[in-house]
Amino acid sequence: MQILATVLVAFVALLHVYILMLEMFWWTSPKGRRAFGTTETFAEQTKVLAANQGLYNGFLAAGLFTGLALGEDGRLFKLFFLGCVIVAGIYGGLTASRKILFIQALPAVLALICVVFSHG
Repeated sequence: MQILATVLVAFVALLHVYILMLEMFWWTSPKGRRAFGTTETFAEQTKVLAANQGLYNGFLAAGLFTGLALGEDGRLFKLFFLGCVIVAGIYGGLTASRKILFIQALPAVLALICVVFSHG
């Protein structure tokens, strides 16, 4: 279970690095607009807001990577930052797009369950 927990936490962290890239650097590109279903005009008007949002996703990833780097001592980091991802995913799923529940919240829930049950 420990290996699965590590893999899932790493996946969630990498996912948030990817989201950071989409929001901070690719927001106005065709790739970024396609990912979020935005128009060119909307993307241009909101690129500063998106970059700020991307920075927060980077903080989530950094917290999860810190938890992984600390090994057993990083358990609380993993639990806290996975909880943050879950809350953000639920909020996004309820307010922005239901698919966020599956893309962001569900992987974090699975990782959280594995972290909880991999530590006696």
